[in-house]
Amino acid sequence: MTENSGRLFLIDGNSFCYRAFYAIRSLANSKGQPTNAIYGFITMINKLIKEEKPEYLAIAFDLKGPTFRHKKFEEYKIHRKPMPDELVDQMPLIKEVVRGYNIPLFEMQGYEADDVLATIAMKAADKGYDVYIVTGDKDMLQLVGPRIKVYNVHKEGLIYDKEKVKERYGVPPEKIVDLIALMGDSSDNIPGVTGIGEVTARKLMEDFGSFDKVLSAGDKIKSESLRKKISEFREQAILSKELATVDKEVPIKVDFDELKLREPNNNKLREIFNELEFKRLLKDFAAPGKQLSGKYHLVEDEDALEGLIKELAKQKEFALDFETTGTDPLSCEPVGISFCWKEGAAYYVPIGDVGGGFGKSALFEKLKPILEDRRKLKIGQNIKYEELLLAVNGVKVEGPVFDTMVASYLLNPSKMNHNLEDITSEYLNCKKTPITDLIGEGKKKITMREVEIEKIKDYCCQDSDAAFRLKDVLERQLDEKNLNKLFHEVEMPLLECLADMELTGVAIDVNYLAKMSKEMEKKLEKITSEVYEIAGAEFNINSPKQLAEILFVKLKLPVVKKTKTGHSTDVEVLEALSAVHALPAALLKYREISKLKSTYVDSLPQLVNPKTGRVHTSFNQTVTATGRLSSSDPNFQNIPIKTEMGRQIRKAFVPGAKGRVILSADYSQIELRVLAHFSQDKELQEAFEKDRDIHAHTASLIFGVKESEVASQMRSIAKTVNFGIIYGMSPFGLSKELKIEVSKAKEFIDAYFEKYGRVKVFLEDLVEEARRNGYVTTILNRRRYLPEINSQNNSVRQFAERAAINAPIQGSAADLIKIAMINIHNVLKEKKLNSKMILQVHDELVFEVPDNEVEDMKKIVKTRMEEVVKLNVPVRVQVKVGKNWLEAA
Repeated sequence: MTENSGRLFLIDGNSFCYRAFYAIRSLANSKGQPTNAIYGFITMINKLIKEEKPEYLAIAFDLKGPTFRHKKFEEYKIHRKPMPDELVDQMPLIKEVVRGYNIPLFEMQGYEADDVLATIAMKAADKGYDVYIVTGDKDMLQLVGPRIKVYNVHKEGLIYDKEKVKERYGVPPEKIVDLIALMGDSSDNIPGVTGIGEVTARKLMEDFGSFDKVLSAGDKIKSESLRKKISEFREQAILSKELATVDKEVPIKVDFDELKLREPNNNKLREIFNELEFKRLLKDFAAPGKQLSGKYHLVEDEDALEGLIKELAKQKEFALDFETTGTDPLSCEPVGISFCWKEGAAYYVPIGDVGGGFGKSALFEKLKPILEDRRKLKIGQNIKYEELLLAVNGVKVEGPVFDTMVASYLLNPSKMNHNLEDITSEYLNCKKTPITDLIGEGKKKITMREVEIEKIKDYCCQDSDAAFRLKDVLERQLDEKNLNKLFHEVEMPLLECLADMELTGVAIDVNYLAKMSKEMEKKLEKITSEVYEIAGAEFNINSPKQLAEILFVKLKLPVVKKTKTGHSTDVEVLEALSAVHALPAALLKYREISKLKSTYVDSLPQLVNPKTGRVHTSFNQTVTATGRLSSSDPNFQNIPIKTEMGRQIRKAFVPGAKGRVILSADYSQIELRVLAHFSQDKELQEAFEKDRDIHAHTASLIFGVKESEVASQMRSIAKTVNFGIIYGMSPFGLSKELKIEVSKAKEFIDAYFEKYGRVKVFLEDLVEEARRNGYVTTILNRRRYLPEINSQNNSVRQFAERAAINAPIQGSAADLIKIAMINIHNVLKEKKLNSKMILQVHDELVFEVPDNEVEDMKKIVKTRMEEVVKLNVPVRVQVKVGKNWLEAA
């Protein structure tokens, strides 16, 4: 065998681009230019280079125009959806990025990238290179051999060698083409034998050993229908084998020395990243810039600690940061804490027995007066984490706080990340040490307890130093954008409220969920039997591939839509097919129960904290673009309310002790009331002023009947129209929602705007405001930036237009409930009540209330929620009490 010449990675450029395009949500620069595929592509390239460290690297792309396969089979790839316009627009820049990385780029007219890669791979293997083909196409598995492997782009880190190919597909690499010839490949429109899927194709290969032997097997194939299919589609199968076979003799010259991984052209990449506004990537490719640094001191003894505390006592403001053993502040242990009150100077106090740390209890007792001093401003990144960790250890952070993460979020809520590395780079133009430099990642990841104390000291001090420096910079930006009031009077006071809610947690009836789980299991078993009976075969219900074969091959149901890997079987498809066959409806029911069971019924008991006996979610202020709160670990926002089974899960949310109840307070149609307030539409305002059923009222207007004559179906349609308007829904969107013709949906929308004329004017004004300013605002001046609003791409622009309509309405509703939460939280403290706010879900607040405080709480909650901000229409809140959340809702 030829001596090893090094590792060569060959990238299927088109496969990379498609994966990047669909992996990242809509992303554009301020000019409205789509950038999601470019950003994703760069991220994938960086990850591959960082993790695999290839010595040689090249990439190949398809070129427009027919290939030799099109000449053999006119329908080759004819049914594949054309490349989306947004991706087409980004392809030239993606290739510019490749050139900026100094990665050799190959293209050949008349051949696909697969053929180019196959040719290079075979030549490289002959020269002794270990070749890794980076792709998502299974036809490339035919090349796998002693020197060639396939690196699966869809499943990062999955590398196909000969054994892996055999394990996954049941055949060795050299027989992959035989398998594809039988089963086809929908992504490339290789037909195969019509009616034969992967399972059957694998069985045939197992029984007869090769494609040719399958074709000549004749009566040895026991199934008459299978024999008939193979006979009928014999020529099609032979053609399929030709189409699936890659050409290893493309006339292309390769100088392998030119494929050596080279340093990127940083100047060129900076130019591209700057144009595309990739600030995070600019940081990585910045001209040699400064690392955030300073004089960072280790507090080693009691004298030094006393000196630190004396200095802290003199300060009006300081930044703090903890390093801990984990990400859950309620269960992790502190490793150390740093303080900074002067730019470039910080102090680290180690905690614990390792490395001469201070005892936790004694240290917190000494720090308590400082941290509980209401006159001092405490600064931090995600400071709620510090507040929770300190609360668990008996210290209540009091007084004003400044959270750099929340400040960054308010300045640009559409940004995906507000971590300290990113905002330090963006606002201070400095680099910060990533945590992975200390603890690693993946299987080799360690805890902070295992890191050398000098490294922890520098890292922790750098964090508090960065937060301290950022405070003034962010404060100025907030002031310039008129966001200071929202930040200091809403978002910062809300932190204390959220921390208290997270600390309190929610009591869960574990026994009830266990019983519910068993009932669901029985229902799933019953539905499974029904599914098998309707399908006329047993199969893995959770396998999209097997399900597609049953639906579209066996039952011959119409194909609704395709994905890159085959026929789609998503919810939308199953709902559409439910009208023509019983199986999709049964599958939808199965999926609904299965998802509820795994996501909530079975998982919630696992999340009960053993110390508190309660579930502690995290409320997130910096996730949604509209200002709404979200929750995670677990996500309580997504518990279904529209289905009976989803509602039953709420029955598991109970008081944590006897003599207590659950109280729920829900804003009534708050977003529609906000719309009435902003639009000044007299018809809409009058409906709310007279406490009419707004959906029945709208139904009477668009159907032209009296309110007393409105049928339930008419009201249901009007309800969908009412809320659809808030989300900027088009006639097409409404038609899908109501399952009616687009023309009929347009009639409903036109009738709505005819009766609520000022609403139409207001919504049009919002879109114009977004075009003019680049953003829209809420009732408290919260901003949502919409750079895509002027995009030349229709779908990108229309998405931004819908967001321009929805953000001020949904964002204002979020503003109102946040203020209400703060006010109620303050009343509970002032009156020293034992009631606790435990959940916030959309427009609803949930409390755990002692029996003797119920009447007071009803009044307090209703008053504070209804009078939070004066609107031009009445605000109504429904308050209910029950022994569980379902009963109170």
